[in-house]
Parts: sequence; structure tokens; C-alpha cells
Amino acid sequence: MGRWSRELAALFIDFVGVRDGESVIDVGCGTGSLTFALLDAARDLRLTAIDYSPVFLDAARAKPKAETVRFEQADATALPFADASFDRALSLLVLHFVPESKRALAEMGRVVKPGGRVAAAVWDGSGGYLAQRLFWDTAACLLPSGEEARKRAYSRPLSRKGEMRSAFLEAKLADVVETSLTIRMNYADFADYWGPIAAGEGPLGAFFQKLDAKEKATIERGVRAAFQGGAPDGPRSFIASAWACSGRVR
Repeated sequence: MGRWSRELAALFIDFVGVRDGESVIDVGCGTGSLTFALLDAARDLRLTAIDYSPVFLDAARAKPKAETVRFEQADATALPFADASFDRALSLLVLHFVPESKRALAEMGRVVKPGGRVAAAVWDGSGGYLAQRLFWDTAACLLPSGEEARKRAYSRPLSRKGEMRSAFLEAKLADVVETSLTIRMNYADFADYWGPIAAGEGPLGAFFQKLDAKEKATIERGVRAAFQGGAPDGPRSFIASAWACSGRVR
């Protein structure tokens, strides 16, 4: 996902804004796609990045410029910082994976100073994420377990139009703005698309790894046919959209 989140990070920063010298927290930083894009977007940032996964944090700490960032392991629903500690709290492609997403959003608002901004973006999984949709729709058609897995994938919190805006308003944020951000996911061929899934990466890969050998072969054939769309294998480009929302702390 890193190559796509890095592309989306630039659009997200354009949407939310960041100023030189601000204190910013990246909630759910993963391996640092948004973190390091922020360092490129503004000077003299006081940047804190938290994630629940030590593996992701280790990968982020190993990257260039990591020494300028304060990385900490923390839970997004219980941020270990005092009230009004930051100018901005940002989260990219994380909140829809947090079971208590509204609690995480409330925590982001708590640690931001009055007048500061809270912003987040999550994939539009059912309506705007075609590379994922072709997998789940194929799985739902071919395997009994695929339908239930698709329901779970398409019911993640905050991932439908208006849900983030409602959550931001519920969190008592002001001047709430919701929009969509769109990138292209470009693949060299089916192997480029399929490799991470076969290796077990992400929700698609986790589902695939639980299948038996026959089911794996069935899914791979079906997804290959969906990817290729009746044409010879080769480059493909899919639209991927995320819902983004920003609000001001009162």
C-alpha cells in the first residue's frame, strides 16, 4: 500500500494544509508515507508520529530524515499526550481500520489546540477503490466465504459518503469540510497487482492466505480474468478515491 499512500499523501496535504514551524501529530503513521511527505511540504515542523505496530515504526525509523521525527508506539484511541499539544492532528488511511474510530477522532481533537485542525482520509472502499473491488466481487461470486469477507470490507467505519463529516460534527469540530481525493493505481501487469496479495499483505492478502490450495487457485484465476478484462495481460490503471475530512477545534 505504501506506493499508493505516498501518492495520496500529497493530495491530502494540499487539502488540509500545513505551515512552517507547526507542531503536527501523524496518527497511525505506518511506515511513514504521510510523515515524510509532511517534512517535504513545510520547514521546521515539530513532527510526532505514532503507530500501534512496532514493525511499522521500525521501518519508519530506518528511513532518511527519521531523526527529525519523534516516533512513538501508541494507541490512536488513547493518545499519550496532554490536551492542546499540537497545531494539527492528521491521519491517512487509518481510521477505517480502528474499531473505535470515533474515539480515535475524539482523541485527535483533544490533543489539538483551539483553532487547530483535525483531518483524516480513508479509502472509499465500496465505491471508489476499483483494485480492491475487483478482488472482493470476484471472491464473493466464487467462494461461500467471499461474500461475508466482502461485507466486512465494505462496512468499515467512516468509509461511505457523509460518514466522516457526521463523525467530525459529532466530535464537536467546527468548519467541517468533506471531499474526495483521487489517484490512479498503475500496475505493470497482473503479477504486479497479484504479488502483494499472494504474499499475504493487507486485508486481501490475509483473506487469501486462509484459503486452501483449491480455493486459492480458483480465486487467482477469477481475479486474473477480472484484472485483464478480456484483453492480453499488461499495464492496467485503476481509479482509487478516498474520502477526506477536515475540521477546526473549537
